[in-house]
Amino acid sequence: MAESEKKDDVIIIKKYANRRLYNTDSSSYITLDHLAEMTRNGVDFQVIDAKSGADITHQILTQIIMDEESGGSQMLPVSFLRDLISMYGNSMQSMIPHYLEMSMQHFRDNQLKMRKALEDSLGTNPLAKLAQQNMAMFQAATEAFMAARPGTPGAGDASDEEPAKKTDDIDTLRKQMEEMQKQLDKLGK
Repeated sequence: MAESEKKDDVIIIKKYANRRLYNTDSSSYITLDHLAEMTRNGVDFQVIDAKSGADITHQILTQIIMDEESGGSQMLPVSFLRDLISMYGNSMQSMIPHYLEMSMQHFRDNQLKMRKALEDSLGTNPLAKLAQQNMAMFQAATEAFMAARPGTPGAGDASDEEPAKKTDDIDTLRKQMEEMQKQLDKLGK
């Protein structure tokens, strides 16, 4: 029975007459919000009407979009919706689904390329390196401050630390600050 419930890693969701959705993979009732999250996470599912056995995935996905659009996070422009509605019954109607699928795939491909380019450029960007150094220095200063506070869990009292170590930490921070100031001066020129 498990094989008939799950085809090629596609999770079967049953929709009952009382409008409840049942995830056969997790053996639990779920909501449209759960299905939206599954979609965002790339989980492939199929929604089946429990009584008739009909595939109603399209209607459920459309319902999720309607809920998202009416919930205030509108993504589809009115002009696009008007154009889409005008295509129903048009001789070009059969081409629209394929065109929209290809457009969305092209968008996803470009999104991945942009993300990769941004990550690559951050690696060679002197400002990104400076920001990274700033964060490291800020974290070190925070840790030094927290360690110096008496009664901080795990920090011990300030009297427990060696004075030489405190001086070394402060000297290290000063040197880092001087280096960062030099880099800022260079960038400002």
